[in-house]
Amino acid sequence: MSIADAQRDVRTTFLGGFAGQLVSGLIWLASAALATWASPRAAIFVLVLGGMCIFPLTQLTLRLMGHPAALPKGHPMNALAMEIAFIVPFCLPLIGAAALHHLTWFYPAFMIVVGAHYLPFAFLYGMRQFLVLGALLIAAGLLIGLYLPSSFSLGAWVTAPLLFIFAFTGRSVVGAHQRA
Repeated sequence: MSIADAQRDVRTTFLGGFAGQLVSGLIWLASAALATWASPRAAIFVLVLGGMCIFPLTQLTLRLMGHPAALPKGHPMNALAMEIAFIVPFCLPLIGAAALHHLTWFYPAFMIVVGAHYLPFAFLYGMRQFLVLGALLIAAGLLIGLYLPSSFSLGAWVTAPLLFIFAFTGRSVVGAHQRA
């Protein structure tokens, strides 16, 4: 199987990242709402716990949409997808350290990690849009952390719509390729 064929399988199976980014966007939106109207502790809990549920919720969403929920066993991209999936949980101690130093750095640190996590998706999916999403999240996380550190929830309010925009963009790109 060629790399291009393997990437097409990933794009087609996961609808250009649509379901995963939609689920992630909803989790970030819930966390943003809690950060604004409840407490930082509740917001952090929802983002961390919800983040652990992204893959199973993505699979559920894909099944409800009538799509396969995973690549076939033995697919050449399965190992890369697994490695990418563990970037964020392995960086939770770093995010925690940033938040312990400055609580308002929680979301900016998380944005930087999630942005870095999206960069290898460009190869996995064969879609450069993930480079743009990753760069936007990293840049926004840096800017918010450095220049707007007094706002706890701002990073979550920035991240949620970015994830929604790129979810629908990815689905649109895949749909256009399937129609062509």
